Amino acid sequence: MNIQNYIESGILELYVAGSLSEKENEEVYTAIQENPVLLKEVLSIESAIVKLTAAAKKDLKYSFSTIEKEINNNNKETKVISIAKPKTNWLQYSGWAATILIGSTLIWSLLQNNKLKEQVASEKQQLEQQIENASNNLAEAEKLITVFRDKDIISVPLAGQAVSPNSYAKVYWDKKTKSIYLDAKGLPEPPKGKVYQVWSLKMSPLTPTSLGTIDTFTADANKIFTIDNANESEAFGITLENEGGSISPTLEQLYTLGAVVASTP
Repeated sequence: MNIQNYIESGILELYVAGSLSEKENEEVYTAIQENPVLLKEVLSIESAIVKLTAAAKKDLKYSFSTIEKEINNNNKETKVISIAKPKTNWLQYSGWAATILIGSTLIWSLLQNNKLKEQVASEKQQLEQQIENASNNLAEAEKLITVFRDKDIISVPLAGQAVSPNSYAKVYWDKKTKSIYLDAKGLPEPPKGKVYQVWSLKMSPLTPTSLGTIDTFTADANKIFTIDNANESEAFGITLENEGGSISPTLEQLYTLGAVVASTP
């Protein structure tokens, strides 16, 4: 506390005159008890007032201007400084708070809106993909129906062999396009590290020609595969081979076999 500024503020005069609030009185009283300089100043003010009061009794013409002059003589260049605590502008603060709240709400709403837009866009993309897949599947299904009903298509059933008697498959051979459609729904899921390999066979002498491996067997739900075949095939067989396929068929792993001649319409 700056003692001189405190004295010059005029609060001690107000204290002596009893013009302070209860809280301000307590604060000044505490300050006086803790600081002898302030106590001395208060006693000086009280003494001046007593003198002025006594003089007033002797001379009724003693004017307020005289009292003011007396006080000024005891307190040179006293400055009266308001010590009232500035009132909090709650209206302004509430305005700021409302602005922050509205701003935060707006930002949150924008974020939620963007999130919703992204979600809708993602769902739309998924739906479009599903429609496209369905359209492709439908087109593929219609194509297969046309192929299977074509009178020039050679249908070759492949029966299960010793390693897997319950297995079966069917080849639809289109000589015009030099391709086959293999329906492998009757084959079990291949073990890990194994793949099915399709063979075109010439019977005399027995000459196998690989038509490739079915690497997408597990992923394909329909289990219908289109395979190029430019060979003059007399039979078709399917073996289970290691991933990557084999140069020649592993006969111990021959799952299905079917002759073309026996099934030609």
